[in-house]
Amino acid sequence: MKILYEDNHLIAVEKPPLVLTQPSPTCSESIEQELKVFIKKRDSKKGNVFLHAVHRIDKEASGIVIFAKTQKALSRLSQAVREKKIRKEYYALVEGKGLKRGRVVDFLFHEHHKAEVVSENHVGAKRAELEIIQCEKSGTLWLVHVLLITGRYHQIRAQLAHLGHPIAGDSKYGSTVSFDGIALHHMRCTFPHPTQQTECEVYSLPSWCSRGM
Repeated sequence: MKILYEDNHLIAVEKPPLVLTQPSPTCSESIEQELKVFIKKRDSKKGNVFLHAVHRIDKEASGIVIFAKTQKALSRLSQAVREKKIRKEYYALVEGKGLKRGRVVDFLFHEHHKAEVVSENHVGAKRAELEIIQCEKSGTLWLVHVLLITGRYHQIRAQLAHLGHPIAGDSKYGSTVSFDGIALHHMRCTFPHPTQQTECEVYSLPSWCSRGM
């Protein structure tokens, strides 16, 4: 676990692939629980450690996760999420040919732990929007820089796969490439600090990307 930023109100870490952000009903092991144990020991805390994820990323993916260390920070950062004041950017390695930059708008339906691109009129469909900021060839794959505009379940995975560019390692969405987890990494997060009149930016380059775009 790599700490990217920390102050009295929040902490940002780099989550490795194949680890949950928060405990689930079927698995108590998570980066949140590991971080609580770490902080309790490091700071010699006698009571419980307050720590809560402001957002989550998929178990299979890697990258930045921000945790609130106080109730005030959690409330204000949660409000920033609702007001779409948090900017999230990702790197992905994808398969396919002819990938282009631009805005991608679909409608997604979530069922059986998977997202599917459906028509706008489909019952339960939700608008999903992202932007491919940049893409370049990386061996037999494409390195893609994605700005996430809406935050739907498995959104980037489903939308890129629908374009014919499944993320490397993501067999659920059609990838035929082996990978440790999936090649999707939350690489930059920009957000208003919960107690200061400043904007924070946290950056994390994935191990499989030798340089930034």
